[in-house]
Amino acid sequence: MLIKRVSLFSGFLFGLGMMISGMVNPARVIGFLDVFGQWDSSLAFVMGGSALVFTPGYFLFLRHQSKPVLATEFSICNKQQIDKKLVRGSLLFGIGWGMAGICPRPAVTALGSGSGKILLFVASMALGIYLVNIDSDKKTKLSYQVQG
Repeated sequence: MLIKRVSLFSGFLFGLGMMISGMVNPARVIGFLDVFGQWDSSLAFVMGGSALVFTPGYFLFLRHQSKPVLATEFSICNKQQIDKKLVRGSLLFGIGWGMAGICPRPAVTALGSGSGKILLFVASMALGIYLVNIDSDKKTKLSYQVQG
């Protein structure tokens, strides 16, 4: 139960930070991606600020841990190869992000805004995930499990 509470608090804190920084605004994200036009550097400052906050904590506390605080082991992908599925998925993700101006996590955060465009984006994203899962064989099917 503790891991669920910590997860809920972490998600709330992340979402609050996204809302306060304006990173759930597709226009801001598109402005950041428009490197050769009217580039909006604010997203770079948000990413840099988060790195400044995280880095000391990592080196002081996390780097030397042999296991997570609330789990029995770290969940690390052992796959080392870049395959066609990864490349296709990355391309689709990037194209979708560029077209919509928002990536999945901020889109979920922005659901609270009540925007019809955001709702359509998240519904389309969920449909895409569903279609990939029913098309995948059992060995490669995406599965997410929460321990605890």
